[in-house]
Amino acid sequence: MTTPSGSAQGIETAMPPTPPSEVVSESAPTVTPTSEVVSESAPTPAHRTAEELAAFVPQLLHAPRDVGTLKLLVRRPVPGEREVLDEGELDVALGLVGDSWSERGSSRTPDGGPHPDMQLNVMSARMVAFLAGDPERRPLAGDQLYLDLDLSHDNLPAGTRLTIGEPSVRGAVIEVTEVPHTGCAKFVERFGPEAMRFVNGPVGRPMRLRGLNARVIVPGRVRPGDPVTVTRP
Repeated sequence: MTTPSGSAQGIETAMPPTPPSEVVSESAPTVTPTSEVVSESAPTPAHRTAEELAAFVPQLLHAPRDVGTLKLLVRRPVPGEREVLDEGELDVALGLVGDSWSERGSSRTPDGGPHPDMQLNVMSARMVAFLAGDPERRPLAGDQLYLDLDLSHDNLPAGTRLTIGEPSVRGAVIEVTEVPHTGCAKFVERFGPEAMRFVNGPVGRPMRLRGLNARVIVPGRVRPGDPVTVTRP
C-alpha cells in the first residue's frame, strides 16, 4: 500500500444541527444523555505497546476495500468537546453541520482561515477501537468520521469519492484530498507515543492509520451503520 492524500470545501445551505446522542469532553469526562459524568481523575487506560500495535496489523489488513461502513460519527462544537451523533448533516460549505471546522484556522492557508481540503477528518474504525480500548474513548481521537474501510493510499488515492448511505436515497458524497493527516500532541497524550510513531511510521503512513482528510462534494444526511461505497478516480 502506498501514495499520499488529504480533505474539503463548499457552497450550499446547511440543515439545522442534529441533536447529539452523547457528549464527550476532550479532557476525558464523558457526558451521556442521562448526564452521567466520568471524572477527569479516572485512571487513563494503558497505552498500546509497539509489539501490540504490530500484532494488530493483520486485523487492519482485513478491512473492506470497496464497500465499508460508517461506524462512528462525531462533531466538535467547541474546543474541548465531542458530540457522538446518531445522525449528522454533511454540507458542502460547512462540512459536518454543527462542527467547528469552519471556525478553525489553518497555518496551511494564505489567510489563516479554515483549510477547504481539511473539512473532514476520517479515521479507521478498527484502529481507533484498538487504541482506545474503552469504546467511550474513541471520540477523543478528534476525527469526525470513523469508517470500517481500507483507507490506504493504494486503495483510496486522492480524488477518490466515498458515497455514505444508499446512493439511490440521497447518499452524501465526500472526496479524499491530498493534504496528509498526521495527528498532534493531543493524540500522543491520549493514545501514547508508540501509537503516534506507529500510525506515522513505515507501516502506518501508507495505510493512513492516523486517517485522511476529505471534503464534502454532495450534501446529505449520514448515520452510523450507513454503507460507504468507494468510487476511484
